[in-house]
Amino acid sequence: MEARRRSENRSVSSLDPLLEFVLPFAIVGVLVLLLRWTWGRGSSLAPRTPHRGSPAEYGLLVPVAAPEDDADALRLAGLLDAAGVRNTLVGTTRGPRLMVWEEDVPRARRLLRDEPRKP
Repeated sequence: MEARRRSENRSVSSLDPLLEFVLPFAIVGVLVLLLRWTWGRGSSLAPRTPHRGSPAEYGLLVPVAAPEDDADALRLAGLLDAAGVRNTLVGTTRGPRLMVWEEDVPRARRLLRDEPRKP
C-alpha cells in the first residue's frame, strides 16, 4: 500500500527535474531568437548591393527631367514638392533622373517647362 502511495506522489514525467526546469526557458529563448531574426530590420544575412538601372527600369515611375548635377536635381525636386507633385530622384546608369507617377507626368512637365532656368 505504501509503495502505491509513493508512486502516486511522483511526477508523471520521466525527465530529470533539472531538465524539466531548464527546457521551457530554452524553448522560449529559441523562439525569441527566431522572432528577432525574422522581424529584425536592416540585418539581412544576404544584403543586396545597390543596383543602378536604366531610366526605363523603374516600373510605374516615368522620367520627366534629366538634371545636369545633384544641385539642379534637388532644386527641381523641390519645385515639384512645392507644387504637390509626388516625385523621386534616382541615380540611373545615364545620370540623375527626376521620376514621377504616370498620372502626374503632364503636370510635372508643365511645371518644369514654365520654371525659370538657373543662372
